[in-house]
Amino acid sequence: MSRQDRADAVDREMAARLLPGPVVRALGRWWEMHASAYADGTPGAHTVRYTPGRWAQISPWPSMLAPTSDGGDAEVSRAEVVSAVADALEREAFREALVAAYVWGKGKRGTPGGSGPATLHQILAFDGLDAALGAAVTALREHGSPSAYAALHRRVPGLGPSFFTKFLYFTGIAIPPAHGPRPLILDRVLSKRLRQMATAVGRKSGHDPDGSVAAWVWADGNWTPHRYQVYLSFMHAAAEQLAAGDNWPPSASADLLECAMFTTVWETSV
Repeated sequence: MSRQDRADAVDREMAARLLPGPVVRALGRWWEMHASAYADGTPGAHTVRYTPGRWAQISPWPSMLAPTSDGGDAEVSRAEVVSAVADALEREAFREALVAAYVWGKGKRGTPGGSGPATLHQILAFDGLDAALGAAVTALREHGSPSAYAALHRRVPGLGPSFFTKFLYFTGIAIPPAHGPRPLILDRVLSKRLRQMATAVGRKSGHDPDGSVAAWVWADGNWTPHRYQVYLSFMHAAAEQLAAGDNWPPSASADLLECAMFTTVWETSV
């Protein structure tokens, strides 16, 4: 059996088993702590802090973000970024939409001349950026989330999936995909969570006794379009699994699970 065959077998096992008990319980505890903040079943109120002045070199700058001339920190929520992205996309201001998603994603980690602003400045300087972002939006609208992911995969220097899936996530709320699940954020933290579960499933099923396949497919970055499709399928099914239980809102969206998994830890062995 090839490594890809083993990976496919682990994927099928994960799709059948979904979230194990320790993870369900950990997420239930997370919901008990955050139910009042996310009472509508979405993570729209999820807010991050950022320092506008650190992004002074970035243009275009979305008007919903605090002016870069402001001192101190500011806050921006997912719901506010959705509004900013929707407004930008109506004007086909793709770069502006990307900036809103990128700054939210980077938060306080953006430092003057550092990996946040400096990398974004490099991305914005790429001549093919508008075409790539526009193609992704069209692919999402006409074909679905995996096609939109493929349209950006390895297309823009410096823009990896940890950040372009944030652009796709907010775009997918503003412009629902033609069919299939909405995009979700996939970064190295979420990949680590999936790798942890895949390692346990591979060991228990015998398809990946040493965890090497899980480490391969759920690496820290550069996930293939196929891997993103597997991720979306798993997350949306897992969200339905949780909604059918007693410790999760029945009308919760899949991105609430993504938000929870980003900030939740559970026993190493699941």
